[in-house]
Amino acid sequence: MEKHLRPTSIDVLARQLSQIHALPHAVLVDCARAAVELNQHDTFGAASLLAADFAGHLLGDVVNATGVLLHTNLGRAPRAYDAERTAHFRAVNVEFDLDEGRRSSRHESISSLLRLLINAESALVVNNNAAAVMLVASALAHGRGIAVSRGESVEIGGGFRIPEVIEQSGANLVDVGTTNKTYRSDFQKAIENSDVALIMSIHSSNFELSGFVHRPTTAELSTLDCPLVVDIGSGLLDNTCPWLTTQGISVPPWLGGEPAARQALADGAAVVTFSGDKLLGGPQCGIIAGRRALVDQCAKHPLMRAVRPGTDIMMDIQSTLLSYLTREAIRKIPFWSMVAETEENLYRRAVEVVRNAEIGFVEKVESIPGAGSAPSARISSWAVVLEGDFAALLRHNNPPIIARLDRDRTICDLRSIAREDDAVLACAIRTILN
Repeated sequence: MEKHLRPTSIDVLARQLSQIHALPHAVLVDCARAAVELNQHDTFGAASLLAADFAGHLLGDVVNATGVLLHTNLGRAPRAYDAERTAHFRAVNVEFDLDEGRRSSRHESISSLLRLLINAESALVVNNNAAAVMLVASALAHGRGIAVSRGESVEIGGGFRIPEVIEQSGANLVDVGTTNKTYRSDFQKAIENSDVALIMSIHSSNFELSGFVHRPTTAELSTLDCPLVVDIGSGLLDNTCPWLTTQGISVPPWLGGEPAARQALADGAAVVTFSGDKLLGGPQCGIIAGRRALVDQCAKHPLMRAVRPGTDIMMDIQSTLLSYLTREAIRKIPFWSMVAETEENLYRRAVEVVRNAEIGFVEKVESIPGAGSAPSARISSWAVVLEGDFAALLRHNNPPIIARLDRDRTICDLRSIAREDDAVLACAIRTILN
């Protein structure tokens, strides 16, 4: 009599998977069912691979060893590590006035902080800087023209182009000047010959033009009879960096060419727009700041409802701005902690990692700011170097470690690694190579 094998129990297989994969039971059931359908000899092995693949595509913490301080694919500005949320909870007065006991604007606290930091009359927070530019264009120039230098009609990350953003806003792009040279007089002619509602100055961010070039300054453009919007992109608040200098740290030379919000407004810009997760070092968001009347127009526009951020982002950007005012940016904002780390400390840390890993060597390297900020900047650093390609093995560590490759060498740059993760890196290297 022929012996029939019982079909694998999906529930039993899912429970077996739970012993090695910390995933919800529903996910493990789905993996088990898919493995059974594959009809392979090792059903458990197939299900386990599917579960591991599922877990590998979830968002989670990684160690950035690339030396790119603001790595776009790794969330740009790193956030301070927070413990896992517990069942304890409280509400947030995101739109509630505690003095009056009535509804209020979610942007009042941000406006108050940016008034002190960059001397802006008012401010708004939106999802990202592309949303900031689109909202400004929609609210202040719908159906009218926005004058932009041809050399500033740039493409930003993900294929988004300034002309397309302006087109989607319902405004019309008015090309001014040439790719390499644009003058104040070119904008003056555009205002006289077209229905121009705004002049928009776009920071190139991720590329540089050099040689036979000219751009009018913010101070020059602000004298024209038309509001000037300056998109500074990277989000440097103040080019004097008081959060560094008051701690005895000099302004990094690579910040010399970066436009800053405070100086742009002081030079006459009506509005500035910038990212929250680049040089500002905060969460992903976009900020619109400047004259109250213009910012209020943006706040009242229907698009504002679609691009406003949630409570967590508002709390996070508020915390970031408070760190600047309390001069605790170096301690509380990871990006500025990485910038402020000295070469001597990085060298000592790299030597210690190699000593603990019992393999590899130390080498001087160069980090970069990343995320389109100061594209030509290079920052001296020290790295742990391994001969051979171990990038994939490091990515599968727990937590994953993202390194960079150079001529079949694996380079782990200490500047973009939190000091607390040095031991994680050493342990991972030791485990992998042994």
